[in-house]
Amino acid sequence: MVDVTIPEALRQQAIWCKAFDSPFTAQLCDIMAADFEAGGIIADLTQAWITHPIQDALALRLAGALHALVLTDPDGSLAQVWPQQGRPWSMAEAWPVAVESLRMRGAWVREFLKSPPQTNEVRRAMGLWPGLCAAAEAFDGPIDVLELGASAGLNLSMDRFHYDFGSWQWDSPIAGPRVELSTQWSGPAPRFPAHAAIRNRAACDQNPLNAALPEDRLRLRAYIWPDQPERLERLNAAMEIAAAQSITPDKGDAGDWIKAKLAARAKDALTVIYHSVFFQYPPQAVRDAITLAIETEGARATPEAPLAWLRYEPGGILGRAQDGASMTLELIEWPSGRKRVLADIDPHGRFVHWHGA
Repeated sequence: MVDVTIPEALRQQAIWCKAFDSPFTAQLCDIMAADFEAGGIIADLTQAWITHPIQDALALRLAGALHALVLTDPDGSLAQVWPQQGRPWSMAEAWPVAVESLRMRGAWVREFLKSPPQTNEVRRAMGLWPGLCAAAEAFDGPIDVLELGASAGLNLSMDRFHYDFGSWQWDSPIAGPRVELSTQWSGPAPRFPAHAAIRNRAACDQNPLNAALPEDRLRLRAYIWPDQPERLERLNAAMEIAAAQSITPDKGDAGDWIKAKLAARAKDALTVIYHSVFFQYPPQAVRDAITLAIETEGARATPEAPLAWLRYEPGGILGRAQDGASMTLELIEWPSGRKRVLADIDPHGRFVHWHGA
């Protein structure tokens, strides 16, 4: 990745936020870039940043720190000018208050910036669940799932969500808190085999979060852009489900973890490895280790214990043409070795173009 300055990274994130329907965060990133160039508080907080500001998602760390300050003091001065729950906002009004808040809480903000963002976008399940069901069509036994880069593992509960795509719906038969998902769906309706059911679920992350812990719940909520309250609503519901199930991803290197899990996988189940907007972040050596572990186990797969790899990633990282910011949903299956692109999909799940399984 080409080296960029911190202001360039902030402005690039502003472009992405605008494209993903967050005008507030886009303007916030632009004004933080200008503040850095003027030697303001953003320069004070970040000028010692020694690694890559885009790869480190520095802009999202800064925006998340401010949102966390709002969430921890909902009656404070910063919360009054932030777009909480659809409240009208003006960056000219919000930014001076943000500057004062950053100066007053500088030590806390610097500590917050040390951790990478973990958005754990719940609406990605609207591609992951149909994709998992596509993998299950030819196997009528139990399903064990393994998620890489899972953050708090919220999408491990994808079989407990409610999906409404207009022309078709799927509702979980499991009672409990509801996560309501919808999107702009195009293409044929996916197929949901009646036998598709997750038996065991496990996940890993370098810095896993626990949806049952208040400080981790705050961090997850902070990374939701504040002018998108519907995303926050979905996140809150998904955290309730994860906490009720005591879901806690393992801490570890994804390459080592998946190798160990595959070595011990059940011989009576379909094992599905999946990840979403994760594969571009590990170093190439780790991506190679993950690929080798999965392909090696794929060569040992049998009809009684098949293996599937479901990837929700930028097309470029999968060796395919990159179509703007759109992601590719790809499924590889063993023992057949079949590889298929199931869908083109938005990083936040706002649209799905389903090609059919």
